[in-house]
Amino acid sequence: MSTLKFALFGTGFWSRYQLGGWAETGEVECVALYNRTKSRAEAVGRDIGVSAIYDDAERLLDSEKLDFVDICTNVETHFPLTKLAAERGIAVVCQKPMATSLAEAEALVAVCQQHNVPLYINENWRFQTPIRALKAALDSGRIGKAFRAVVDYRNSFDLYVNQPFLMELEQFILTDIGSHILDTTRYLFGEADTLHATIRTVNPKLKGEDVATCFLTMENGATVTAMMSYASKREHDRFPETYVQIEGDRGFLELGPDYWIRETTDEGTRSWRAVPPHYAWADARYDIVHSSIVPCQLNIARALKGLERGETSGEDNLKTVRLVFGSYASAASGQIVDRLALRP
Repeated sequence: MSTLKFALFGTGFWSRYQLGGWAETGEVECVALYNRTKSRAEAVGRDIGVSAIYDDAERLLDSEKLDFVDICTNVETHFPLTKLAAERGIAVVCQKPMATSLAEAEALVAVCQQHNVPLYINENWRFQTPIRALKAALDSGRIGKAFRAVVDYRNSFDLYVNQPFLMELEQFILTDIGSHILDTTRYLFGEADTLHATIRTVNPKLKGEDVATCFLTMENGATVTAMMSYASKREHDRFPETYVQIEGDRGFLELGPDYWIRETTDEGTRSWRAVPPHYAWADARYDIVHSSIVPCQLNIARALKGLERGETSGEDNLKTVRLVFGSYASAASGQIVDRLALRP
């Protein structure tokens, strides 16, 4: 099928990695760039050979022939930009977190449904090489039925150097990394029936929380603790790796530091590494994350072409958004959030 043409909205820190991932898929072509500060878009355009540069989103949408837009702007602009594209019948790919609130996320999904346009979320975490390998091992059934697990993302990386705006967020770690970790929890274990969460701010320079703990009971009977922190100095402090431990009724499965997977059953323990690929455009410090952009975007591109099911549709990601904002509600009230709120 023909190459899909798209416009990228937002040319900040993550945009170059988004563009690198799209180029790697071989399925799409960026034909226009938008940024409210036009000079920043012009700089990116010079690097990638795109001359159609705009600081007016509506003018771009009315001037360019597009198959989809990729919205890589601040979260408060996601809904209005999505609405502009959907009203013109243009498919939308949107960065996480989807919206500033659950109600806004629901409205964002609804406006795309109203105009019958596809909506996908750039939720790449579940596409990480070691997480895909862990899922395959879990689904093999060798450790039996999972009954308890820990999804562990704790480190002390100073991500505020590249993204200082994070220090000003009133809601931080759950919307930022929590969107990824809770989506990965769903990917591995299915939907949640109940949720209880606590949050706290350790770094006094932040407005929002930098530590969160979520305790979930899943529909398959497993209990999962999802731990997130940017304030934890650890022996194995390997940003941005996610560690996972899974207890099954016939064995134990673990994703540990440096992409090592260990599977223990009655037959003993076997170990292997699931090393992510490296791309020339990726930042070595973010290698595992940047490499996961490629399979995520390839899945989206092929879904837009009708060739395969898109894993990260707006409707699916809305379930993750409910966990994120359900966690805030639980932390504020001290109460358990039940299935009715998580899966209406």
